[in-house]
Amino acid sequence: MKENSKTASTPRRDFIKKASLASIGISIVPRHVLGGVGFTAPSDKLLIAGIGVGGKGESDIKSFADSGKADIAFLCDVDDRRAANSRARFPKAKYYKDWRELLDKEEKNFDAVSIATPDHNHAAPAIAAMKSGKHIYLQKPLTHDIYEARQLTKAAEKYKVVTQMGNQGASNDGTRIMSEWFDAGLIGDIQEVYCWTDRPVWPQGIPWPKTAAPVPSELDWDLWLGTAPYKDYVGGLVPFNWRGWWDYGTGALGDMGCHLVEVPIRVLNLKYPKDVQCSVGSVYVDEFKRGYFPEACPPSSHVTMTFAQTDKTKGDVKLHWMDGGIQPARPEELGPNEVFGDGGNGVLFIGTKSKMMCGTYSENPRLIPTSKTDQVQVAEKYERVPGGANGHYAQWVEASLAGYGKKEVSSPFSVAGPLTETLLIANLAIRGFDVRKERSDGRFDYPGRYIEMLWDSEAMRVTNFEEANQFVKRNYREGYTL
Repeated sequence: MKENSKTASTPRRDFIKKASLASIGISIVPRHVLGGVGFTAPSDKLLIAGIGVGGKGESDIKSFADSGKADIAFLCDVDDRRAANSRARFPKAKYYKDWRELLDKEEKNFDAVSIATPDHNHAAPAIAAMKSGKHIYLQKPLTHDIYEARQLTKAAEKYKVVTQMGNQGASNDGTRIMSEWFDAGLIGDIQEVYCWTDRPVWPQGIPWPKTAAPVPSELDWDLWLGTAPYKDYVGGLVPFNWRGWWDYGTGALGDMGCHLVEVPIRVLNLKYPKDVQCSVGSVYVDEFKRGYFPEACPPSSHVTMTFAQTDKTKGDVKLHWMDGGIQPARPEELGPNEVFGDGGNGVLFIGTKSKMMCGTYSENPRLIPTSKTDQVQVAEKYERVPGGANGHYAQWVEASLAGYGKKEVSSPFSVAGPLTETLLIANLAIRGFDVRKERSDGRFDYPGRYIEMLWDSEAMRVTNFEEANQFVKRNYREGYTL
């Protein structure tokens, strides 16, 4: 792997120190330890440190190892229960609980980092690792905040590291096929796109539990909170239901938007939205009263974003996001028993000539009526990723081994950053919906409801509703910084 300027030259004393890694059970050392630029280690493998190695993190690092071109050198997780499988699979990998300690002590002993923590703890370790010259694979959504996404996008270019977001559908053929259909003129001009999901499949739209619970002995709760404000531990939050709380997650949009909205962003070359509006579902507080809980993501939402004309469109494009089981009307050309999208999720393009749709991860792309799909022959224009979604992992490993700028990846931060910002701009409208102001009579007004928020992408702010801008950038808890 070509080394960046920070690692191209290593003093002899550092070499001796690194060579002692064998004593802790690691038989391979990074290429930069053994020689200068262009040196090939005997293993020729990427040494990876995993931060967050349970659940999706567990499957990520397994996929890297399965590529045959990577070794998992270090593991880090705040929850010993979640880390158990990865520790058993990679017994030679040294284990840490705090990613800050891992980077501080082992900075020069690995090449790349895989991060699969909850959303609120994505940006801080990613920035720190990039500053150390590490290549980064970061789970979706890239970040919790708009400001963080912009900073990670800039950092990837500044530090010349290979980056990939974990929206594996970006490596599938579906997006490329739909781009080829559109480029060939089969769909005509597109002015409206719908993306929908049956998520959330975790609790949303509920009040924060009033009763604290004992912290499991295997979990370091303080480290799990990380950048977020301190709260007492509550049952049921870990390992998955944090997605429904704004302090930690980004709701259904953050979870599924990177898989679904990625398709129209790529096909139409959309940039940042210029305005956003929404409506959200409420829940029954009791049998007579419906309400909203500002600390929680809503149970359902419909967000509409407007994108300015691009080199692939003839005018503005309206992109609709729907979650909580809300779906757009079925196209008239779709048979009554034909599945819309993939059932629970989908993307629908409405063009002046025709329509097309796909499911999650851009799978099963079809023209509408679907009978046209097998009748159309369009030349292959965009290079395919070997293995599709499964090849997303090996693609990043191989690009990291080659070095910055040598091989393309499907979702580098230059693409994933603006995509994530787009989703989080939509969340601004959702969160702004619950901003309230007390009136003199003790009741409340909600000035962010039922308005169109105007977005200035360069300044990263809403220009006509200042209260929404508090959600662009969080204040981290003491001990964490970008």
